[in-house]
Amino acid sequence: MAETPSPLIIGVRFFPVGKLYYFDSSEYPGVKIGDHVLVETSRGRQLGEIMGFVPADKTDLKSIKPIMRQASPRDLLMKKQYEAQEEEALKTCKDLAEKEGDLEGVKFVKASYNYDGSLLSFLYTSEETVSTTRLRKRLTQEFRSRIEMRRIGTRDAAKMLGEYGACGSQRCCASHLTEFCPISIKMAKGQGISLNPSEITGMCGRLRCCLNYEYELYVEAKRGMPRTNKWVSTPHGAGKVIDLNPLKGMVTVVIEGTRFEVEKEEIQQVSEEQAAEMRAAARSVERQDAVESTAGVKEPKQFKETPAPKGDKPPSGKKRSKRRGRRSRSKSPQNKKQD
Repeated sequence: MAETPSPLIIGVRFFPVGKLYYFDSSEYPGVKIGDHVLVETSRGRQLGEIMGFVPADKTDLKSIKPIMRQASPRDLLMKKQYEAQEEEALKTCKDLAEKEGDLEGVKFVKASYNYDGSLLSFLYTSEETVSTTRLRKRLTQEFRSRIEMRRIGTRDAAKMLGEYGACGSQRCCASHLTEFCPISIKMAKGQGISLNPSEITGMCGRLRCCLNYEYELYVEAKRGMPRTNKWVSTPHGAGKVIDLNPLKGMVTVVIEGTRFEVEKEEIQQVSEEQAAEMRAAARSVERQDAVESTAGVKEPKQFKETPAPKGDKPPSGKKRSKRRGRRSRSKSPQNKKQD
């Protein structure tokens, strides 16, 4: 009995630096990388480019659809003609949105035709959910295509716009990233990167995709290294870890107020009891240093008030007031005129 041939699975891309989708091309065994094919998707009939072949055992054959046919020169020409009209369609959409006036906070990023112009998709970003029903009706009257209003994320918008990142190179999402990986603040902490938003966020306002590139390397390099604020034993003595350099394999330790950079192979981690003893010893040394520093300082002399003798009595308030009254009378201008 002859064996059934395994299906020929191809990876198809619909946009530059886009995600790969897999289809069965067994009915067209002559296709090769770089050819264009027509396939049926959830958004209708689309034209894509073959980027490679995939072994059948590495895909889910139940969810894979067959390709419709190879693209003809007429299909490719129609695709180029409709792509040239996308900028004008996007401008028209923005003008109509301004006239509607109820789409504040909505940013239209791109207008996209399918290869034969039967579907026109407008991609936009918005922080809140908005109703685009009225705008879609206006656009349906303006264009002879089926209109689709699709909301996308800020990362997808940055990918479509392209441009350059904070490093001066073209954005990773627009140059080579076909899919977005989950990024967390833990990746920045693990690499010792400053948590300043300007240092870890990209042009899209989200955490930079490049934080994921070297994270696994840092995780591997940190294995066997002590954590910061832990007490360890070194050839220079016992001290506290204040900094790590995983790529160099160096650990910075403070020993009696002096910093030492020690290789991680020379460090011995201690138990909790030993760490408590080290902390107590360090505190006693600090107290002794504080006592010695204050021992050479002379205390200021304190003067005691001597009590007045019993025979001497201060003048009473009445006598003082009389004396002041006599002096004021002698100095008044009336007394001078009388003299």
